[in-house]
Amino acid sequence: MDSIEGLLTLLQKLPPWGILLSVFLAAYIENLFPPAPCDVLVIFAGTIVGAGTVGFVPTVVAATLGGTLGFMSAYSAGRFLDEHIKAGRYSKYLPVASFLQVERLFQRYGYAVIVINRFLAGTRAVVSFFAGMSRMNLPLTTLLSALSAAVWNSLLLYFGMAFANNWKQVVDYLALYSKLATVVVLLVLGILLWVYFRRRRAASRPTST
Repeated sequence: MDSIEGLLTLLQKLPPWGILLSVFLAAYIENLFPPAPCDVLVIFAGTIVGAGTVGFVPTVVAATLGGTLGFMSAYSAGRFLDEHIKAGRYSKYLPVASFLQVERLFQRYGYAVIVINRFLAGTRAVVSFFAGMSRMNLPLTTLLSALSAAVWNSLLLYFGMAFANNWKQVVDYLALYSKLATVVVLLVLGILLWVYFRRRRAASRPTST
């Protein structure tokens, strides 16, 4: 927490372009090395926006560009790994069958997951990675991830502006939301996997004549 406080103190001392660059980099890094304090930084940036140091729209654009580019970087990594798996490489070290099963599920529900991926704390890097492995349509995936990031970051900035000096309260609520969202995601994923394997077992059973 002390390191985060230090980053926020530094953020206050930066010129407008430095604030926008910091928001961009935090949003980018979070998609590759979670958990990063991007959401906390964006909320705090909202207080700076409220003070008039930087504009709301430029800050949303910076956070959205960073999040989208980070998403697409992880997408590219997933696509690269998929090519090597299908070429027969890494098969000794990776659970290839499990990857392929997740791919099939992702190809079915993936676009809906991408739309809400920014609202699913802790799963953003996983979503973008499997979007790449599943070779989902690149322009549509980019557009949906950008829309998701824009909505999420707009909300964080708004709450940071609205709560101002009480921005830490927003962070506390965000931490609670993240925990609840993670539990819901795991439950939904568990149900989907259960249904998938149940149908697969049913389909594999010999039919009686």
